[in-house]
Amino acid sequence: MKKILLGVFLVLSFQVIAQQTEPQLKIVPDVHFRMFWMSTSYPKDFKNDYALGSSLNLGAKLTYSEHVNFHVGYRFYGNLWSSDLTSPDPLSGLGNRYEVGLFDLLHPEDKYFGKLETLSLSYIQDKWGAKVGRMGINTDWVNAQDGRLAPTAIEGLHAWYAPSPKWEFGLWAISKMGVRGTSEWLGIGESIGVFPVGRTINGEPSQYAGNTNSDWIGILEFSHQTEKFGKISVSETLVQNISNTLWASLEKNWPSQSDGKWFSGIQSGFQNGIGDGGNINPIFQYKDPEDTNWVVSAKAGYAVTNWSMSLSYSHLDGKGRWLSPREWGKDAWYTFIPRERNEGFGGMDALVAYVDFKIGDTGLRPYLHFGFHWLPDYTDPQANKYGFPSYRQLNLGLKYVPQSYKAIDFHLIIMNKEAIGNRDLSPKLRYNKVEMIHVNGMLNWRPFK
Repeated sequence: MKKILLGVFLVLSFQVIAQQTEPQLKIVPDVHFRMFWMSTSYPKDFKNDYALGSSLNLGAKLTYSEHVNFHVGYRFYGNLWSSDLTSPDPLSGLGNRYEVGLFDLLHPEDKYFGKLETLSLSYIQDKWGAKVGRMGINTDWVNAQDGRLAPTAIEGLHAWYAPSPKWEFGLWAISKMGVRGTSEWLGIGESIGVFPVGRTINGEPSQYAGNTNSDWIGILEFSHQTEKFGKISVSETLVQNISNTLWASLEKNWPSQSDGKWFSGIQSGFQNGIGDGGNINPIFQYKDPEDTNWVVSAKAGYAVTNWSMSLSYSHLDGKGRWLSPREWGKDAWYTFIPRERNEGFGGMDALVAYVDFKIGDTGLRPYLHFGFHWLPDYTDPQANKYGFPSYRQLNLGLKYVPQSYKAIDFHLIIMNKEAIGNRDLSPKLRYNKVEMIHVNGMLNWRPFK
């Protein structure tokens, strides 16, 4: 409570100071309140869980002479009401996967906690800028994945250069991760293994959590808007002592005879292991240094003023497993659907349809995701890290922003996953994976947005 009062005092102090300083100093409070309801239900004898959590970020953004920016924010978390998230499911023996991630995975017994989420200093000119400290991030393979009480953030350096509106270059140097669902800032190696670790290539429980050695992540980004071919984007993500991921995409829009437009995109990526994969001892290794994987993903769709629809397909192949820590964000390929990732596989085929509709000027925006994900046989641990059966996923969503007060927004997701095929799955292959109805209800309030 003392920390909350201190945060409120700081925000109010910033407002008072702003009124007394010269015009060249601009101070804007940064307040974000989030309420999150999550529940998972099964039609069988599995354990059902639920949780209601909240978070409050209190901070401020200070701008001096339009070039120097300072951003600070401390976020408080609370478990307001939940089932017993620490007890395992009695049928499968597995622990809760979803609801527990709303709170502190490192200290699940804590109902109230907080952390300094943002602390950054930046300098910005017309064509370039740099920022250092704790900040948000949105790159291909390290991103916010804002599906909890707060997004994943990073500590490090971000610099960018845009010589013209059609060209942009970016650099990220990351030394720590503020993983969503945790109260601590962790080193790169420490952050790998906070989420469930799956199996080794021999089928034994993985032991890389707490044993992964990696000091930094370096990311290079480049994008160019061409007149003829569309937008070209390339990124290189180098995780010291673990992996190298090269990713490229080409996206283009075509105006139609009506008010709508056709759009398309194609992505391609290559990943290989480097160093000793996180640990010289294979027992504690996160990634096999000999891994080489590639992926191709494509989408095509049509959009008008009030609705859009698209169809996307991805194919993953190669030697070993494609690995990108779930702690660091979502998949970059077009077939990603919220509430599940297709990482840790030696191969994959996915086909996903997406429909989005805007209901006039009501602020309501319903949408649908429907996809099939064909994975390697779950009995093959080398190609299927988490023992996940092939599945189909349906997401029904609704976003709402009141037109009279846009500081508030609401997002509802109802998700169902079912296994593909009629194979008799054991409880461990079903719980946390398929045969579920999963609900997310999120309310955000940003009064100074």
